[in-house]
Amino acid sequence: MRPMCYQRILRLALVAGLSLGWMASPWAGTVAERVKSSGKVRVCIWPEYYGVSHRNPNTQQLQGIDIDLSAELGRDLKLRVEYVDSSFPTLVDDLLKDRCDVAMFAVGMLPQRLQQLRFTQPYLQSDIYAVSTQSNRTVRQWADIDKPGVLVGVQAGTFMEPVMIESLKAAQVVSIAPPATRERELEAGRVDVFMADYAYSRRLLDNADWARLIAPPKPFYVLPYGYAVKPGDPAWLAQLNAFVASIKRDGRLGAAAARHGLSPIVVPG
Repeated sequence: MRPMCYQRILRLALVAGLSLGWMASPWAGTVAERVKSSGKVRVCIWPEYYGVSHRNPNTQQLQGIDIDLSAELGRDLKLRVEYVDSSFPTLVDDLLKDRCDVAMFAVGMLPQRLQQLRFTQPYLQSDIYAVSTQSNRTVRQWADIDKPGVLVGVQAGTFMEPVMIESLKAAQVVSIAPPATRERELEAGRVDVFMADYAYSRRLLDNADWARLIAPPKPFYVLPYGYAVKPGDPAWLAQLNAFVASIKRDGRLGAAAARHGLSPIVVPG
């Protein structure tokens, strides 16, 4: 599998409007006016994203870096935070159809998303990692993945799906959609390995002694993550960009990342 560069993604992000967000007055836009008048900001999350925006199945409490940071956004803007369950497959529709005002669940800045949405400056970035089992004899190292007969699981709708489809030449990509999970498909033997980012791989390392993490021998596809909004409201994007700059500068981003084991993937200011 060949490594892929994400510098073009950052260039596309700038063209798509990252810098434009700083040019308008803070509350002079459709979304900005609505959140101010309603007294709340609706935040889309993916509640299955361990370490980022995960709903604990035992307590039903939300936890993760973007739960912490969305609470900080609410405090900064003096607004109540209302969470809206979303997912990577429904992300674009949820924003474009005004089901939420901002998506805060470590959204990868893929070229196709940059064409439809607007992003803040990046605050995290992650490469792709492989997860197998301790007993698996088919995939023991990164070089074993792209071989005939190997079934490679990816979460449907995540950035890993198009990346692996493009990258793999011999192995077969298996897209996994809810209610199925990558872990269950791997444990059941329906895939030989699945791909995850750094944050999601923490779930396996923290909770499953059967799992084995396989890191690429060199950078494979390092992707920046930002907060996403619908296009057409540079004032709202400016407000969110100011927030990201603030949490980088005052240490709130670093502190939240440390609490959830994500310090290695923080993008500094």
